[in-house]
Amino acid sequence: RMMEPEHILEQVIQFFNPKKDFQGKKVMITLGPTQEALDPVRFLSNHSSGKMGYALAKAFEAQGGAVTLVAGPVSLKLDESRFEVHRVTTAAEMFETAKSLHEQMVVVVFAAAVADFRPENAAVQKIKKAGEELTLRLVPNVDLALALGKIKSTNQIHVGFALETEQEEVNAKAKMVRKNFDLIVLNSATEAGAGFKHDTNQVRIFHKGGKEVQTALLSKEAIAEIILEEVKKVAS
Repeated sequence: RMMEPEHILEQVIQFFNPKKDFQGKKVMITLGPTQEALDPVRFLSNHSSGKMGYALAKAFEAQGGAVTLVAGPVSLKLDESRFEVHRVTTAAEMFETAKSLHEQMVVVVFAAAVADFRPENAAVQKIKKAGEELTLRLVPNVDLALALGKIKSTNQIHVGFALETEQEEVNAKAKMVRKNFDLIVLNSATEAGAGFKHDTNQVRIFHKGGKEVQTALLSKEAIAEIILEEVKKVAS
């Protein structure tokens, strides 16, 4: 069976652009949302499409990286001939899978929008409307990036993402320190054409050492290439 046309195009581009800065290096990328069950038919989640994480996966793979994806529920068609794909649903499943793979990775990109909270008790049967109000008790999920940041070795690179609506730079930089990221990619929820679901993005990239990179509104594939260049600077 013939490969998809976009895959053929990527192979042609790789042939004429043989830079392989991540040749043989293992890269793990978390992507997409997580879903936390309320009952058998409802769940808490978010609008993450996984597009930015998948654009990064393709960029790393084009540079020779051996890419593993830990993917929440996404509608994207993930190419399992190119990537090792682990599909998960909940934040707990994403954490356990990522933790089991973490030690062997050189680069870890935390692009998933992991739910901070989950219902304390998911109902066994569908919740029926029994009044005007419904009270849900939520409990915190394990913080995947924080937990893995605590066991990160000196030869590993951790890349984080932050989606903010206020005090964006302050919050992103604080998150970078708290979670032991080497660099963090800040998405603004207020920028038109950026963030969830869009095919475009506009970001600011902060390095642990203080350097900052600001991008224009570009395709997520172009943003991925810019992020990759900044990861190379950390690795060098």
